[in-house]
Amino acid sequence: MKQQLETIREQAKEAIGRVSDAKVLEDLRVKYLGKKGELTAILKQMGRLSADERPVIGQLANEVRGDIEQAIAATNEKLKERMLEEKLKSETIDVTMPGRRTMVGKKHPLFQVLDEIEEIFLGMGFSIAEGPEVELDYYNFEALNIPKDHPARDTQDTFYIDDNVVLRTQTSPMQIRVMEKQAPPIRIISPGRVYRSDTVDATHSPVFHQIEGLVVDKGVTMADLKGTLEIFAKRLYGEDAQIRFRPHHFPFTEPSAEVDIMCFACHGEGCRLCKGEGWIEILGSGMVHPKVLSGCGIDPEEYSGFAFGLGLERIVMRRYNIQDLRLFFENDLRFLDQF
Repeated sequence: MKQQLETIREQAKEAIGRVSDAKVLEDLRVKYLGKKGELTAILKQMGRLSADERPVIGQLANEVRGDIEQAIAATNEKLKERMLEEKLKSETIDVTMPGRRTMVGKKHPLFQVLDEIEEIFLGMGFSIAEGPEVELDYYNFEALNIPKDHPARDTQDTFYIDDNVVLRTQTSPMQIRVMEKQAPPIRIISPGRVYRSDTVDATHSPVFHQIEGLVVDKGVTMADLKGTLEIFAKRLYGEDAQIRFRPHHFPFTEPSAEVDIMCFACHGEGCRLCKGEGWIEILGSGMVHPKVLSGCGIDPEEYSGFAFGLGLERIVMRRYNIQDLRLFFENDLRFLDQF
């Protein structure tokens, strides 16, 4: 039995010394030290030994078990060190290699220009007012002197949630909301997204962005409106920017005017973009209708005001010489990366 124990010790230490895998090491532990292992099988035969032999064999068996456990522990530590070394090698970072380029987002060209427009009007004493895109019919039409049977609604055919709730066709409702809550003097612009049932082409879209402006105070005249818009155009486009006023009709202003800017593609000669006119309509404007003022609790005998609304997309097209409005909504990085 003594010889058997020595043989087990030698074989186990030799096998453990060759191990290079943690699973194989565990299998060897079970083989020699497990409940059904070789060492356990030897110890079960000790009952056949004499009283003098048992202490000797028992001590030797404990030594063999200790040697095998020590060999397993040592090999296990070596395997851990090797695994850690291999992991560190695989995760080594070469700090001399060029880094990966991180793609950083930036503002859409529409909102880059919107920021500039807001800064221009803030510099002229305006504040910014924002409101809901899903609007009540009252604020979108009726309070702006457009009753339910008014033909102007046909030109702004839009998307209704129900008979009294609509996707706003303009940001003008914010003018009414502000005049209801704030006494003059009032100087605001109201930027936001609006909706109309327009056919998509180079200069039209059913979804676009608009910026409405409103000034209400004592002694406000059409000359103040014209001067404000001329300053705006020159600050945004440069001193050579040219605008023109054309008589028009809006239910909520009287008198009213369309404001055009000279076509940036043909410089007034006429082309596809401006439909041969040489000018591109960018906004509507006029003096606030007395009925609108009185409906908001402002005395039109004491106060007057002007209002204007411009399409952000057309402003940006003029700014960057873009000839097709659809490019703003197609998410083509070849286009967007230019800004």
